[in-house]
Amino acid sequence: MVNVPPELAAWLHRVFIEQFDAWVLLGFIAQFFFTMRFVVQWLASEKARRSVVPVAFWFLSLFGGGLLLIYAIQRQDPVFIVGQAMGMFIYVRNLWLIANERKAAMGKVD
Repeated sequence: MVNVPPELAAWLHRVFIEQFDAWVLLGFIAQFFFTMRFVVQWLASEKARRSVVPVAFWFLSLFGGGLLLIYAIQRQDPVFIVGQAMGMFIYVRNLWLIANERKAAMGKVD
């Protein structure tokens, strides 16, 4: 068995047990979706044998980032709020560009 110093054990208990609530659960769920975007991107790149960014990456970014922004606002963390808010703009803009590209491609007759 691993010997954990009492100070570290007390800190871990405070951080991961005592303050656990529905907001922390939301934060973990949000972080899961935000992390899954990298898994999706990696798998798509492996399949294509080149670096690609699938549309699912941007949807997971938007969903996970949106949940993380809500979490950051609830925690009143200005650094986290600004970072996630800027990301939201980028995710929406990329999805907008993809939608416009697909509309243009559908309008073309070869």
